[in-house]
Amino acid sequence: MKKNKLGVVSKIYLGLIFLFLYVPIGVLIFMSFNKGRNVTVWKGFSFKWYGELFKSKELMNALGNTLIIALLASIFATILGTAAAIGIHNFKGKTRAVIQNVSNLPIISPDIVMGVSLMLLFSFVGVLLNFEMGFWTVLISHVCFCVPFVVLNVMPRLRRMDRSIYDAALDLGCNQWQAFYKVVIHELMPGILSGMLMSFTYSMDDVVITHFTRGAKFNNLSTKIFEMLRKQVRPTVNALSALLFLAIILVLVIINVYERRAEKRAAKRS
Repeated sequence: MKKNKLGVVSKIYLGLIFLFLYVPIGVLIFMSFNKGRNVTVWKGFSFKWYGELFKSKELMNALGNTLIIALLASIFATILGTAAAIGIHNFKGKTRAVIQNVSNLPIISPDIVMGVSLMLLFSFVGVLLNFEMGFWTVLISHVCFCVPFVVLNVMPRLRRMDRSIYDAALDLGCNQWQAFYKVVIHELMPGILSGMLMSFTYSMDDVVITHFTRGAKFNNLSTKIFEMLRKQVRPTVNALSALLFLAIILVLVIINVYERRAEKRAAKRS
């Protein structure tokens, strides 16, 4: 009886958590089909704002900048973070612990601290090299705060990896690069994909660091919406947010299906 009661309570608690998390998103998606401009008053069902969204050059340019920055930042951060994780793993004892804790500092540091520090750095270098903040400074700053998330996802896979598999590949005729690619990268791939996906989402979501490092001429989606808050958020933002949410859900489903199939194949082989 007690187990049944605990099961019911846990289900209710879980249901309330999901309601708290997803009801606001559901309202946003629902109101994106509102015919009227007022986001609180329903005027009828319409795809009007989805059409207006694709006609808005400002939002489309901001969306394009956001996707390009997020894609490039996630790729570069994944390469650097994977290499850093392997390097940290090769250290021993206290040295490894110290380096790993230092690599986690950007995760626990407030965004405003990192944003201001990067802005001061780019301003100083910009004076020396005569360049303005914009696309490249935003990209570099996004890579900086995404790398620790990749390290955080790859390190557990490295701890669980059996070193003897790499040595066996060398004994069977692979050179070091072949063994690294076919064994190490293969074993780390779930962590690499998770780190890349996390980097992509964090890059798309960032406002504070981008605001401090974008300069006067560059805008991505987060800074553009932040500017719109000073006046009035247009209903096209609801439509854009709904499409982004559905796109992220689709990517997550594809990755989960891929990982499950990979696990089933590995289970069949073993």
